[in-house]
Amino acid sequence: MITQSNVPHQDEAILEALSTDTSFEDIFYEGSSQEYLKAMSLASQSVVNFLHDNKKPFSGVTAAQLRPQFESVDLTTPLPDYESLMSEVESLYTKHAVTFHHPKYVAHLNCPVVIPAIAAEVLISAINSSLDTWDQSAGGTLIEQKMIEWTCDEIGFDKNADGVFTSGGSQSNMMGLLLARDHYSIEHLKHNIKQNGLPPEASRFRIFVSEAGHFSIQKNASILGLGEKAVVKIKADRTFRMNTVLLEDAIQRELKQGNIPIAVVATAGTTDFGNLDPLEAIGHIAAKYKLWYHVDAAYGCGLLLSSKHRYLLNGIELANSVTADYHKAFFQPVSSSAFLVNHKRYFGLITHYADYLNPKDQHSDEIPNQVNKSIQTTRRFDALKLWFTLRMMGKEKLGGYIEKIIETAENVAHIISTDRDFDLLNYSDLSALVFRYNPSGLHTANLTQMNQYIKAQLLKHGDALVAGTKVHGEFYLKFTLLNPLTTTDHIKNILLNIKKHGNEFIKFN
Repeated sequence: MITQSNVPHQDEAILEALSTDTSFEDIFYEGSSQEYLKAMSLASQSVVNFLHDNKKPFSGVTAAQLRPQFESVDLTTPLPDYESLMSEVESLYTKHAVTFHHPKYVAHLNCPVVIPAIAAEVLISAINSSLDTWDQSAGGTLIEQKMIEWTCDEIGFDKNADGVFTSGGSQSNMMGLLLARDHYSIEHLKHNIKQNGLPPEASRFRIFVSEAGHFSIQKNASILGLGEKAVVKIKADRTFRMNTVLLEDAIQRELKQGNIPIAVVATAGTTDFGNLDPLEAIGHIAAKYKLWYHVDAAYGCGLLLSSKHRYLLNGIELANSVTADYHKAFFQPVSSSAFLVNHKRYFGLITHYADYLNPKDQHSDEIPNQVNKSIQTTRRFDALKLWFTLRMMGKEKLGGYIEKIIETAENVAHIISTDRDFDLLNYSDLSALVFRYNPSGLHTANLTQMNQYIKAQLLKHGDALVAGTKVHGEFYLKFTLLNPLTTTDHIKNILLNIKKHGNEFIKFN
């Protein structure tokens, strides 16, 4: 029989049993602290091995070469110890992982990460807070809100601004379009999409974005039930920035055709070219036609850190909503992104209440529930990584890294543009350069095929990784510089490799 007097003794007995029963040694609790330390020590050593053993950006392994090793793994039989586990993972993954920290990794928008953020990941994973409600996160909620407040201040929003951490730029962009769609419907059609679904007029909704904008705008328009046809692409100018004259022409044309412009998306840092659309001019056009103004600053948000280059973001404060990817420009581990709005009332468009989670009668100031602003429920405490980073390093040091990257990109652009064997397609506001190998005097019918061959050979050998893209149907190589450790000497070496593989192609074709 359980009585009030013996309950505490029973609790102690349960804890004692747990602490001595080895079947619970894998559960993270006070009785398994030694097991935790052992596992973390081995994992840390594996990371150090990864740093020291991987001497180039990629091993060059193919899926066909690696897949047979996975076929021999029997997932029904556990390994005997952590040493065996680390050895297996090093063989299957770590040995071949792409090293974003390597100075010759200049392919995609993957930055090296800073150590304070990695330290935060240890706490995030172990304590495992969920940032949807206060009673699952407590101080974590306030840290996230502080990081959002700091970012809004840097953007230039006023005290009414708000935001929430997201999984990445695509999700943040979707939230921007979601709010644009629902806000227009309520304000102009008196129709609540959250309650009643899409109005008949939704088939005529139109969203404007540069042809150099991110593909997620089209994808999200489809997800939101508007269809890809809802996205009107505006031709870019010679510098690959949105042409604002053509933007206004397009808005007027859609109006004459009986369609309904609801939003314009400006890109602050295009994926291919690293250039920023004219944010201020676009903001004024959006205001003139009463359109929702969303700025996709997933790449360009790093300019918030730089006193030297911050002016490039002038006009971002005119936005209704902004996407910021800390895992692209703040040297944070994936995932770390945010969606910001200039007024917190907009989040009411997507707020849903559940009695078991965030009851409607809870006062949001007394019990702040971040789920009210999010399209996710369970969310990682990613804001802690940014907190660790800013508290240990500060804005100025991070800004110095951004300025170093931009300076290197400027120098590399000069190197490529003055080499007669290369065609440089753009100068970048940030750090993305598009170019191709085109030896002077060579008459080749297929520059695209040669440059595709060059990219494939670089991947095969793994000594350097570059990206590729198509512009006006022709294939180009692309440098994306996000590592302050990358120097012009590294780039010169990569360019020599490009020439070598290009000349191989010429020789055998």
